[in-house]
Amino acid sequence: MTMRMWCSRMWNRRRISPAAAAALAALVLVALAWGLRPPKAQADSAPDWVRAAARDKLPDYPKDTKAVVLLDEQETIVKDNGDIESHVRRAIKLLRPEAKERFDSAVVRFARDTKLTYLKGWTITADGHELEVKEKDAYEASATDEELYSDLKLKILRFPEANPGNVVAYEYVQKRRPYLLDEAWDFQDTVPVRKSRFALQIPPGWEFSTLFANQDEVKHVDQGPNQYAWEESDVPPVEVEPVMPPWTTVAREMYIKFFPRDPAMRSKTTGSWKDIGAWYNTLTVTSRDSSPAIKQKVTELTAGKTDTLDKMKALAEYTQQKIRYVAVEIGIGGHQPHPAQQIFQHQYGDCKDKVTLLGSMLHEIGVESYYVLIDTERGWTQPQFPNLQFDHAIMAIKVPADVPAASLYATVDDPKLGHLLFFDPTNEYVPFGYLPWYLQQTYALVAAPDGGQLIRTPLLPPPTNRLLRTAKLNLSAAGNLSGEVRELRWGGPAGNIREEYLNVPPAQRAKLLENFVGSYLTSFSLMNASLDNLEHYDENLTMNYKFLADGYAKTAGDLMIIRPRVLGSKDQDVESLLNGKPRKYPIEFDETSRQDDVFDIALPAGYVADDLPKPVKAECDYASYESSTEVSGGVLHYKRTYVVKDVLVPQGKFDEVRGFFRAVVNDERASAVLKRAGS
Repeated sequence: MTMRMWCSRMWNRRRISPAAAAALAALVLVALAWGLRPPKAQADSAPDWVRAAARDKLPDYPKDTKAVVLLDEQETIVKDNGDIESHVRRAIKLLRPEAKERFDSAVVRFARDTKLTYLKGWTITADGHELEVKEKDAYEASATDEELYSDLKLKILRFPEANPGNVVAYEYVQKRRPYLLDEAWDFQDTVPVRKSRFALQIPPGWEFSTLFANQDEVKHVDQGPNQYAWEESDVPPVEVEPVMPPWTTVAREMYIKFFPRDPAMRSKTTGSWKDIGAWYNTLTVTSRDSSPAIKQKVTELTAGKTDTLDKMKALAEYTQQKIRYVAVEIGIGGHQPHPAQQIFQHQYGDCKDKVTLLGSMLHEIGVESYYVLIDTERGWTQPQFPNLQFDHAIMAIKVPADVPAASLYATVDDPKLGHLLFFDPTNEYVPFGYLPWYLQQTYALVAAPDGGQLIRTPLLPPPTNRLLRTAKLNLSAAGNLSGEVRELRWGGPAGNIREEYLNVPPAQRAKLLENFVGSYLTSFSLMNASLDNLEHYDENLTMNYKFLADGYAKTAGDLMIIRPRVLGSKDQDVESLLNGKPRKYPIEFDETSRQDDVFDIALPAGYVADDLPKPVKAECDYASYESSTEVSGGVLHYKRTYVVKDVLVPQGKFDEVRGFFRAVVNDERASAVLKRAGS
């Protein structure tokens, strides 16, 4: 799959969400590899709230439950000047050894505008021993492994004796001055939660509003003047399922907005998407101002080109391929791009910087564009709750009337803004006119001149993402298979291969192909291989290779058994869907596509067909599949077409989808039986 690129500060959620915890746990493993060990802990020092949580009598859970969150609590105090202080307490009981992968550490964010003023952790063992670790025992790590300099970092505090039967807990205090006054709270986790509580204290005269996602409203309880609390008990886990939608579309969440008493501060409350776009425009009002050096570069890149689309493509390719991805994000720099002149001078920038420079260059040829804030998890943005929880920036280009739309697929027609092309200058593997799969069919905030406008990005149709695999093969009487394969790719399938092959040294690329072929063949050898247009992103990607597979066909007397589907599989992501286990959540696949396999296998002299797989035709709302196998003129012809028409399968369609993929899997495993003529 094509890689996701994101800007670190824009990825600034309330806390480490359960959905991201597994990835962040890898940071701890990396640190351990460098020799970091659990600190020495003090004894008999757990506070009363940890002891109370540890004494809690738990209900019966399924045997495969890894852990239980005993307490998940945050108390948020909003000051009259807009500063926010959050006091967080969390206690977890580990039930199985694999729980250590996630719960052996506390991970907390901090930055220049988010101060961490207190951090402690504890372990209470099953036999009652208490161990304590402090902030001085923690170590720091970057909040992202992207190539950047950022003041957004992590404090990682390892718990001593984080073993099954023990309780680990931590407590911290954050003080921050947010750019916008809103908050979010997850009631759920990927393990059961005994008690989830969010408490709020606001100044006199302030107001708040709430929105609940994926659940009914939780009524707040007054805790005193201007103090409120929301609480749920025995919250079931979000069960992680293959190919499921992102966290925010399935987990129980609460969103809160704060409304200051002072009208001068009301601009920090995101009342609407239009307000957020207007606020972002204040950050970018002069960012795209050009310079003589930028003008000269535009002239150089467009020299000899009379077609506007060719000029647009040349400028887009320059920012994608020549401007290195390096983010320097301190404070508001996580949201505000650097000036275009600086980006061009240094030849690097992050996602919003690339948008800035390309926007400046397009303006020089008379093409206008807008900043677009978006999340790299499809469906993350909730239209009913305007907020700034985006992790990426792309652009919407106003397509001039003289530009033909035939090769521009990622477009929408907006009644107000006109014909817009969505484009991501950061993802170097996705050419102009396309959009990475994870940015399709999701809500994005277009920062138009008069404010923000939430627009749903398009889902590109199947013909834009093609894989055509053809093979001319020969089968010997000994059952050996040899021949040549040609793969033609464009759109998403081409981007996937480009990312995979360009991220390894050229000397290692043959190994990637060997791994692919080895998934379907045993005892084989690659004779030669070539890859064309690997770095020509606007061109179709072609791959040619020859192989010899010993013993591909199985012989039994005068019979020979062969699998017509020699290479490729359509069931990699769906094997788990066929086990019959009930699902709780919809199925979400990456992108639409059309994939064709056409294999011609010349049979050994004297062999004819004895039994061939029957033709298959399967269809559901999500996809269609057709295959056929026949023998004529001494050649076995196998062909199939697999079309993915949509990416989201609701729960009510599960049985239909299971039946569809059973038909696909059965066809892929089917065999043809050959026999000697006259036997």
